[in-house]
Amino acid sequence: MKNKRRRPGFWLGFIDFFTAGLFFLIYMPLGGLQREIEDVLGHPVRPYWQAYLIGIPTLFIYPLVWMADISDELGAKAAELGIDGPVTSWRHMFWWNMLGCLCFGPMIATHRFFRTLDAVEEHLRTSDGTGKQA
Repeated sequence: MKNKRRRPGFWLGFIDFFTAGLFFLIYMPLGGLQREIEDVLGHPVRPYWQAYLIGIPTLFIYPLVWMADISDELGAKAAELGIDGPVTSWRHMFWWNMLGCLCFGPMIATHRFFRTLDAVEEHLRTSDGTGKQA
């Protein structure tokens, strides 16, 4: 995995919120986020554009549950690797987006998601392949 600087999760969430999810339609495939998530989780995940399209008739509940599921897997991966600190989870992603949508909730959820993803990637990059730090 490449060495990357920390992504500004709050601002990515801010942009995505105010573009009604259209920002991540571009950022997921072109920014390499889809591939990063699949590399970290170790299996393919449904592309965001498919989740977004399914979300149109479901009032965008489906993409929220889709992202919450990925957050849950990412949080479990962080726990498996022994990463300290608050990590993302299904509950954190879902409820901050649902109930917190009037007061920066999506930005808070996205910030924690990217903080967890960055921490997991850094741990995997510096580990010896078994998950233990080299």
